Amino acid sequence: MEQEEISKWLEELRTEHRDLDDLTRMLQESVYPDRMQLQRLKKRKLRLKDMIAALESKLIPDLDA
Repeated sequence: MEQEEISKWLEELRTEHRDLDDLTRMLQESVYPDRMQLQRLKKRKLRLKDMIAALESKLIPDLDA
């Protein structure tokens, strides 16, 4: 995977993460929050965070080379 592809994918994942953050905040502030949906969204956010971290590490040059 090339750096340009990784960068594009990272931006998409970051956007989705921000959107989920906004959505979870909105749900938490609602009168009757759906706890199950909130739990699913938070798990998705964690998976996205892990994917973002993994892709970011691929962009860091290998110092052993």
